[in-house]
Amino acid sequence: MPRNTPRAGAEVAADADPRQVVVVGAGPAGLLLAGSLRLGGAEVTVLERRTERATETRATTLNARTMEIFDELGLLDLLGVPPNEPMGHFGGIPLDLSQVDSPYPGQWKVPQTRVEELLEKWAIEQGAQVRRGVGVRSVRVRSTFAEVGGDGLEEPLRAAYLVGCDGQDSTVRSEAGIAFPGTSATHELLAADVAGIDVPNRRFERFPAGLAVASRRPDGLTRVMVHRHGHLTPRRIGTPSFGEVAAAWRTVTGESIGHGTAVWLHAFDNAARQAERFRRGRILLAGDAAHRQMPVGGLPINLGIQDAHALGPALAAVATGRGPESLLEDYHDRRHGAVRKALSAMRVQEQLLLGGPEQDPHRALIADLMTHRSVRRKLAAFASGLDHQEDEKDAEEK
Repeated sequence: MPRNTPRAGAEVAADADPRQVVVVGAGPAGLLLAGSLRLGGAEVTVLERRTERATETRATTLNARTMEIFDELGLLDLLGVPPNEPMGHFGGIPLDLSQVDSPYPGQWKVPQTRVEELLEKWAIEQGAQVRRGVGVRSVRVRSTFAEVGGDGLEEPLRAAYLVGCDGQDSTVRSEAGIAFPGTSATHELLAADVAGIDVPNRRFERFPAGLAVASRRPDGLTRVMVHRHGHLTPRRIGTPSFGEVAAAWRTVTGESIGHGTAVWLHAFDNAARQAERFRRGRILLAGDAAHRQMPVGGLPINLGIQDAHALGPALAAVATGRGPESLLEDYHDRRHGAVRKALSAMRVQEQLLLGGPEQDPHRALIADLMTHRSVRRKLAAFASGLDHQEDEKDAEEK
């Protein structure tokens, strides 16, 4: 249970600004939330453990719904027109995204580093305060405020509401006593950005020993991802070595990449978890703090941005006294259900992607179903973050 669970509807104490919101985490979800809160008139401070923005590029894909959100917030003028890829996939099976009902169909290729740079600049321009080098270690909740303490804070910081956007190992979620149930990892993808190699571009290419992905970027780096069938996922601490990635790549593809130079290394797994609640009193969760999922198709960054977009106006209205607290429960209901649906679909995709030959009958079945226009339409809407449109169409047809 959280420490001293707040009373619903309690008045905010004089020593906590009734409009003040503290957001923990300056990733895409936290920064978009901060800017959105400012647009709604709420004062907001973002606390970030890192002293500088991340330099490594993790996610690279924004979907149609995220681009619509950026357009709505006036962010596309800052972003420009990124490269567009009309083809996506469902579990590695090609899927045309160009016909979805959106001004921004397809997948838009934007490095996460660029997204964070843009969102931080925008949030600060709206009046948000971003404090780096602050590692939150404790959260206390009273009836009238939430309080955070940690490295980089001379004294605890109080706020009317506290939002955890601090990643899958969220301190805010843990301190609030919010359960994070789900499934542990059984499969793993090793990834690296490598200079000095020349391998064919591959889009989820299957080999007898596993799965390989390779994409040459304009800067000359090649991102490789590799999965070995039957390889038990270790309880990994830290990143894999380049030697491990190169060995797996050779095992699966027969190619040597060990002569290259890795500038980024990572391991992705298929662990899936969802916070039991996205709101507990004065504490809310968004982004990876609220859900963990395999990062296929940019799902984590896009879900996080959509969480923040849903929460921002609601929390701003409540924090400034213009709306009832029930708006925050509406946020939980709306996003918890949407994320649950996304995680269920991802479980299907991960089996299609990472399963061995035993999954071939399922792959054939899904591929056959995807010859039907209605199935393609629904899957394309899901991959584009627009599945709510399909739900509305289904409701109208009933």
